[in-house]
Amino acid sequence: MSNFIGKLRNRWQDANTLLCVGLDPDPAKFPDAFVSDDDALFNFCAAIVDATAEFACAFKPQIAYFAAHNGGEAALQRLIAHINANHPDIPVVLDAKRGDIGSTAEQYVVEAFDRFGADAVTLNPYMGRDSAAPFLARNDRGCVFLCHTSNPGACDFQELLIDGAPLYTHVARTIANEWNADGNCALVVGATFPEELNIIRGLVGDMPLLIPGIGAQGGDVAATVANGKTADGTGLMINSSRGILYASMGPDFAEAAAQAARALRDEINQFR
Repeated sequence: MSNFIGKLRNRWQDANTLLCVGLDPDPAKFPDAFVSDDDALFNFCAAIVDATAEFACAFKPQIAYFAAHNGGEAALQRLIAHINANHPDIPVVLDAKRGDIGSTAEQYVVEAFDRFGADAVTLNPYMGRDSAAPFLARNDRGCVFLCHTSNPGACDFQELLIDGAPLYTHVARTIANEWNADGNCALVVGATFPEELNIIRGLVGDMPLLIPGIGAQGGDVAATVANGKTADGTGLMINSSRGILYASMGPDFAEAAAQAARALRDEINQFR
């Protein structure tokens, strides 16, 4: 078992939470207190992290929300270091959706795990096993592969039939049965497709699933838990970003984020 999977399972049990807090900072939505703050990306996210940590099974920073801004990647580096130092029991999933030929993939491995210090990274499996191999080789870290995503366009390719079965089922089976030899794989499955979530859970056993699509995208908590949980009531990282980050635009933004995280954690637990 990878260190990532071990940390995640411990968090599910010890903190009794399946909530993943997404860190997608948009300065245009920050409270007024950050308007003149040159270090707003870090300061806002660090405040959210510290306020919501007790309710989180994982944190998921989305790299584009940092890389889009001058100095943003340095802020992301410091943010993950802050999480690792102050909340070392909570794994960090870098949402970067990497996937490229082997030599380039090796550089992305360094980026995610050595430069940024993430416990896991999201990956696109489209280019096949050799593009994933450098990540899989770091078997203390997590590889979270796109399987059936939450966006409407997911159907364009992911549900195409191949040998009578949808493409996403081939992805799920291949990763579960061939790529997960070291037990460090997980899949991204959208809450907006509960039936497909149920099918994927049946194909991959107890493999962890990262679930986007709750909240603004319309995913249902009860259906997600019912279709995605494992026999012991865990197995999921149910992500919420905007609903937690921007729970308040006032000076109580961190407290409001904590309340939103607690409420969603509790709602999820009702159905476990």
